Amino acid sequence: MFLAPTFIAALIIVFIPAIMGLFYSFTDWNGITFSHFIGWQNYASLLKDQDFISAFWFTVKFVIVTVILLNAIGLALALLVTQKFKSSNLLRTIFFMPNLIGGLILGFIWQFIFTEGFDAIGKVLHIPGMSDWLTTPSTGFWGLVILTVWQMAGYIMIIYIAYLQNVPDDLIEAAEIDGASPFQRFRYITFPMIAPAFTICMFLTLSNGFKIYDQNLSLTNGGPYNSTQMLALNIVNTAYNQNYFARAEAKAVIFFIVVAAISLVQVVYNKKREVDLK
Repeated sequence: MFLAPTFIAALIIVFIPAIMGLFYSFTDWNGITFSHFIGWQNYASLLKDQDFISAFWFTVKFVIVTVILLNAIGLALALLVTQKFKSSNLLRTIFFMPNLIGGLILGFIWQFIFTEGFDAIGKVLHIPGMSDWLTTPSTGFWGLVILTVWQMAGYIMIIYIAYLQNVPDDLIEAAEIDGASPFQRFRYITFPMIAPAFTICMFLTLSNGFKIYDQNLSLTNGGPYNSTQMLALNIVNTAYNQNYFARAEAKAVIFFIVVAAISLVQVVYNKKREVDLK
């Protein structure tokens, strides 16, 4: 009885639409109805869809960079604020606050920073082209990376803090007495004991990186010429801008399979690594 409301909500919002989407991906569905089945035609067309292929590789590169940066910066912030000094709680709040801002609003804020703010800095320092940060594929890519890392680093930090606080102080003190350096204490004591945090944070950063939509929409909208278009935005544009709803469903199915497979492989691998570290 207690699980029924949650189960019904998940059934209506997640499972039934997913099954319907898989069904529609094999039809000529136009968003309202369909006339006949077309088999694997929608999936075959994706091999010739250069925008989809470009968005796929752009998203893969984005995920690789953000996963590395988010985990490195999140862990560094966690190590910083778990030190014993007066303003540590204040810093935790400051670092976590960007995560409370909605993706669309955050995108528009950083769009203003990259255009108006960078332009002002460029004029002061006499650096040309600073206002064109979002008009090229390479700088647009790094603009999305900066936005995502700035938003999520504090959230990842909180997870690492929870595990760092469970590391026994007596082990650290014993290693310090034995002459272990700070790096050795982290490498051989702290790191193995917070290994489960890496599994969680890797999963969250991987799945979030693939699924980013609102930040991409509000910051660059895929421009210039779809060069910074990520998979989620490409799927939405295929459905609502090009009116290829069935093809968009096929893309969504491929998208789901890729994200699920990568996430599961990562979790299984990291779980094995946790055992090896122990």
